[in-house]
Amino acid sequence: MNAAQLHEEIKEANLSYLLLAQNMIRQDRAAALFRLGISSEVADLIATLTPAHLIKMAASNMLVCRFRFDQSLLFNMIMDYSKDRLMSQPHAAILVSGQPVEQLEV
Repeated sequence: MNAAQLHEEIKEANLSYLLLAQNMIRQDRAAALFRLGISSEVADLIATLTPAHLIKMAASNMLVCRFRFDQSLLFNMIMDYSKDRLMSQPHAAILVSGQPVEQLEV
């Protein structure tokens, strides 16, 4: 994959994430804050973005989202299919909920 293809993939991922996040925030704000791991301030910003702003933000060469399971324990809980999935996913959600939300740096 060359640099142009990589940038195009990042743009598509960013736009998909921003559209999904905006939709989630508008439908159920509390659940969106928890699932996305963002602050209320960031949610306000995303919710008010115009389509032009979404496209401009998505065009960045950096991902606008990040993986929340940056700990191996969380990764293993989410991916381990050999254990009882009914308990592993809620347990992972509890651990993730203890992580700090993303804040805007001004």
